[in-house]
Parts: sequence; structure tokens; C-alpha cells
Amino acid sequence: MTTTEYADGKMIAEKRDGIGWMIFNQPEKRNAMTYTMWEAIPPIMESFQNDPDVRVVVMKGAGDKAFVSGADISEFEHMRSSPEQTREYDLSGDRAHEAMGGFDKPLIAQIRGWCMGGGAAISLDADIRICSEGSNFGVPAAKLGVGYGYDGIRTLVDLVGPTFAKEIFFLGKPFTAEDARIMGLVNRVVPVEKLEETVLEYCEIIKNNAPMTIRAAKAAINAAVQDESRRNLSTVSEMVEACFASHDYTEGYTAFMEKRKARFLGR
Repeated sequence: MTTTEYADGKMIAEKRDGIGWMIFNQPEKRNAMTYTMWEAIPPIMESFQNDPDVRVVVMKGAGDKAFVSGADISEFEHMRSSPEQTREYDLSGDRAHEAMGGFDKPLIAQIRGWCMGGGAAISLDADIRICSEGSNFGVPAAKLGVGYGYDGIRTLVDLVGPTFAKEIFFLGKPFTAEDARIMGLVNRVVPVEKLEETVLEYCEIIKNNAPMTIRAAKAAINAAVQDESRRNLSTVSEMVEACFASHDYTEGYTAFMEKRKARFLGR
């Protein structure tokens, strides 16, 4: 296992057994995001992206109270006290979301406790969201006078639909884990004692499947919900063709015929 700390230890990146872990590590503030935490996300994701041994990445919050409870409001007085500072702070979030949203390996959000505001937005960058019973979700923007841009809201609408998106934003109140499941905000709700076990079960299956097939599927699925003008279907086609020309394709059907488990190499 390798462990690297970022943002004075408030962000931790771990690599073990083919799984990358990005840990939001400010439990005394329910893992509220600071500027330096946002800034740490792109290099962490780049490290995972460039490591062929990392097949899947999980992001989670430290402690048992929160995934991410939102922004660290205590920073706002000195980090967002002018239009220029506010713009730079917001850009740090944009860069982080771009890094997570553009990540081409599977990204899972393991959610326990509070997942609010910026934390909810971070969870939307995941491909799969698994949460524990007793978790709470919400976007309290309407209670803070905060504006949300098109891209963030579009991601939410694509996931839960316009009616639930309006309910989430207009009410600004917390929703339960079961509410989140009904809305389609999470894939699974499990007992808290089963949370990491369930996530690891997903990871074990994913990391033993064909990486090139998974990446091609992720690219195609992401393209399906993009504006038509932004879809790069030629790239998707190239990724699909690469699957059929790969060692893994030969290994897959050979293993099937020989009735054994395939050993995929990602090439």
C-alpha cells in the first residue's frame, strides 16, 4: 500500500490491491471542503489515472459523520471576500470537478453520514454511489443565497430528472438515504456495517473485469447524456475497436472456452 497526503493531510490518496482511495480527511468539520482540498483533487486523480495498477477508485470521507458536508464556511471571510477571490475559489472547484468528471476509470462514492452542498456535487462525479442507512443528502443553496451554474445543475437533472432536481433545490432541506434511492441519487442503500464490504465487493468485480471494455462503456454512457454538440463519438468508436484488437479480447473468449477465469491486462 502507498499513501500520499495532500492539503496538509486533509486529503489522502491510497493505493492498495488495485484500488485507489481518495479520502476527504477533515472529520472534525465533517470533511467540509477547503480551497486547498479542492486544489488537491486534480493531482490525486492524475496519479490514479497514470497508474495502470489502479483499476477502480473509491472516494470517501474520514470518520463516521460525513462524506463531505459542503464547503468550509470559515474560509469564506478571507478566501471569498472579493470578486477576484471568489472567482479563483470557484475555479478551484471547477478544476476538481473536471478532474473527477473526466476520469476514465470507474469512480465509486462510498457515502456515510452527511453529503451536502459541495459534497453532493462531488458525489455526482462518481459513476456509482453507495450509501449507508442514516445518510443525509441535500443542496442548501436556497438557504444561503448561493447560485449554482448550468453544468452542475445539468448533471443533477441528468441523474434524477427535472422534477426531483427542483425539489432538491427549491426546498434546500436534507433528504434521507431512502429518499435519495427513490430519486435515483444513489445506486444502493446498505446497513452501515455493510457499507465498505459492499463497496469492496463492487471493486473486486470491476478490477477483475476487462478495463478497456469498462472504459469504452463509460465513454459511451457519458456521451449518451451529453449535449449532442459535445459528443465525441469517434473517440468512443475507436475505444470499442481497440477492445476487439486487444489481448484482453482474445483472453476473454479463450478463458470462456476453457472454462477458466480470465486474466485481463488492460491491453
